[in-house]
Amino acid sequence: MKPVHVIGTCDTKEAELRYAIEQVQKAGSPALLVDISTTPSTAQADVTPETVAKHHPAGADAVLGHADRGKAVAAMAEALGRFLLSRNDIGAVLGLGGGGNTSMVTEAMRRLPIGVPKLMVSTMASGNVAPYVGPTDIMMMHAVADVAGLNAITRTVIGNAAHAAAGMALNAIPAGGEARRAVGLTMFGVTTPCITQIRHLIEGDCECFVFHATGTGGQCLEKLIDSGLITAALDITTTEVADHLFGGVLPCTEDRFGAVIRRRIPWVGSVGACDMVNFGGRETVPAQFGARNLYVHNAQVTLMRTTAGENAAIGRWIVERVNRMEGPARFLLPLRGVSAIDAPGKPFHDPAADAALFAAIREGWRPAANRQLVEIDAHINDPAFAEAAVHHFRDITRGQ
Repeated sequence: MKPVHVIGTCDTKEAELRYAIEQVQKAGSPALLVDISTTPSTAQADVTPETVAKHHPAGADAVLGHADRGKAVAAMAEALGRFLLSRNDIGAVLGLGGGGNTSMVTEAMRRLPIGVPKLMVSTMASGNVAPYVGPTDIMMMHAVADVAGLNAITRTVIGNAAHAAAGMALNAIPAGGEARRAVGLTMFGVTTPCITQIRHLIEGDCECFVFHATGTGGQCLEKLIDSGLITAALDITTTEVADHLFGGVLPCTEDRFGAVIRRRIPWVGSVGACDMVNFGGRETVPAQFGARNLYVHNAQVTLMRTTAGENAAIGRWIVERVNRMEGPARFLLPLRGVSAIDAPGKPFHDPAADAALFAAIREGWRPAANRQLVEIDAHINDPAFAEAAVHHFRDITRGQ
């Protein structure tokens, strides 16, 4: 059986960590104590801070030689991530601690593939946990009382977490399932008709995973690609790039499309919903955008139409990354509109802005045997576009 790796700083929390080890073992799972103290620790851990620190690219001294605690914590997080990736015996990862420990352990956890059990008992878990969890399957459990001594509360919370981690380690979910290709699709409300049509056309022989293009959605898609759990993509809705470049609330990161580049999976992409930048309620739109073409989608979402200049920048940003794809790729341009509200007669219909987007992509495109730029005389939500996307998807996945 693969052990639960119980991780924390033994210089301040050894008693709590050893209690967690005891509870994991009582539940029937083996356990390893991993000490990530950044100050001298005399604990007899299964994995010492020195062992973890050696995994830092600059060596152990880069982690343990810092007088600055912030720099030491950041370096230990880097070393811990590399340490965990080097292991082939992880049944589950259980972390305990406050702000610093939570930052170190969850940063390392985020490097692990989706599906490896990850549970963090943290004093930070009752607030905004997005920075800690990111696009991964980390479970955050609120410590309630600080992880600073064993008492009636901490024993219960840590004990429950230990039994949960042991249960996951002892009952690993078998990988795989149906022998169908795992395909990721990106969707927004304004591209739902397109993705629904595509899904209906391919779900007979593909397992479809749809991701809402909310910033986190794109990151989740790419995390699963990096983890090898999604092996092809119909990345039709790339609107997160607009928010990333122009201050919207649903941005991608600089690594958007990075997983596709690294893993070289079959990819069919487009510019779905690149006609908009997302903000919250109307009152949250920055003052400098007050005179722009704004569309109140609902009480919580206001959309801003991208201009021709912004669309050109979006096109350049995307095409530069598509040009780096070495796997089979098709990039589709829907010449009659990129979203439900960009169609003729709709609030964001702006052929000049769309033309600027397409022109920037054409200008930046670098031809290659594995990549094709395809222009389709249809709106993105037209059946003809969905059928073309599926045709090209079938073409690049045939025989794979």
